[in-house]
Amino acid sequence: MTPNRRSAFTLLELLVVIAIIAILIGLLLPAVQKVRSAAARSSCQNNLKQLGLGMHNFEGTSGSLPPGAGKGLPYPRLSWMGHLLPYTEQDPLWSATVTAFVEQPGDPFHPPHLGILTPVKSFACPADARQLSAHDTHLGYRAAVTGYLGNSGVNYKNPNGVLYSGSKVRFTDIKDGTSSTLAAGERPPSPDFWFGWWYAGAGEAGTGAVDVVLGVREVNTDASPYTTQCNPGPYRYGPGKIDQMCDVFHFWSLHDGGANFLFCDGSVRFLTYSADSIMPALATRAGGEIVSLD
Repeated sequence: MTPNRRSAFTLLELLVVIAIIAILIGLLLPAVQKVRSAAARSSCQNNLKQLGLGMHNFEGTSGSLPPGAGKGLPYPRLSWMGHLLPYTEQDPLWSATVTAFVEQPGDPFHPPHLGILTPVKSFACPADARQLSAHDTHLGYRAAVTGYLGNSGVNYKNPNGVLYSGSKVRFTDIKDGTSSTLAAGERPPSPDFWFGWWYAGAGEAGTGAVDVVLGVREVNTDASPYTTQCNPGPYRYGPGKIDQMCDVFHFWSLHDGGANFLFCDGSVRFLTYSADSIMPALATRAGGEIVSLD
């Protein structure tokens, strides 16, 4: 009887198979990365839409948009996102915030309110995993961060946008049209997590600028010891890096080619970096500019 012969791969055939698998993986990874990037961008846009809905509900209830940064009692330093907590399905955290300001009326930082320590998923862009947790930073603080900053206008010295320190802008004040005026946009938190706390912010000159709100031609006054190496500006809309401290002074994102922006009519649009020249017109609420986004 003829014995059965077992077929097997030769070493050469095995190497060929491994090479083919490696090539397929190399071709597949960019496609997978593109899918993930698209999903993160879509989720980021949905977060901004929810913030926009919250802003509209807040304006309908209060008669104006929330202040970009708190000024005076009852909620000093509280950000516009902090004010939107009850309008973004964060009622327990809002209740804790109200209680904290009653018990500690002048300062949300010493000791830190619960909101400073609590990440909120809808305030974080999933393209930047850092935004999904709290981080240790300077002076012994630990803070939850965000990638969304309110539009203060040109810069903190010329706050002609819709969200700035002590602002109470109504939709009727937006003479340039709500569909042509920015409400908020993307900018990841600073590398040291000192700028970009969602709950409250002091920022430049105590205005919350660079922290919870931002101008499209923001300037650096060297008010912070952590940005003395950065030039005075003005800074412009363009790409940035998460390890570059000076990129806190302008809008940018981890998405390819641009960033998502919320407009005052509640719409969300992705603006490429080539839109930098029209950013000042989009930032002002009553500048009289005519802007086409088509």
